[in-house]
Amino acid sequence: MRNPRLTVDGVVIRRGHLLLIQRGREPFRGRWALPGGFVEYGETVEAAVVREVREEAGLETRIIRLLGVYSHPERDPRGHTVSVVFLLEVVGGTLRGGDDAARATWFSLDDLPQLAFDHDTIVRDALRHLQE
Repeated sequence: MRNPRLTVDGVVIRRGHLLLIQRGREPFRGRWALPGGFVEYGETVEAAVVREVREEAGLETRIIRLLGVYSHPERDPRGHTVSVVFLLEVVGGTLRGGDDAARATWFSLDDLPQLAFDHDTIVRDALRHLQE
């Protein structure tokens, strides 16, 4: 039996800037994306998103709230993934690329690059939600 794989993504917005990582691996190697990744066995999605942001961007974060669940079967070229996406705030750490991220940086919300996966949609949803 084949099942979707569970992933998480973190949306971190601070002072009009969005945290993005440059992917160091395929798919979308070299493209910008939200920090995130696969949930490990025995791990909660909440712990996974905090871990992924720490590993990929060097930042300690705290969950503000659940943004949504993104499950389109074609959102990831590696196969069907379901991503639980959280809004996060920075509580510590030092910005640096790590794990499978070649780089991590802040982009102005007014000048975002085209993003990997369905992350453009996720960011639009996050910005719409923050304006409510």
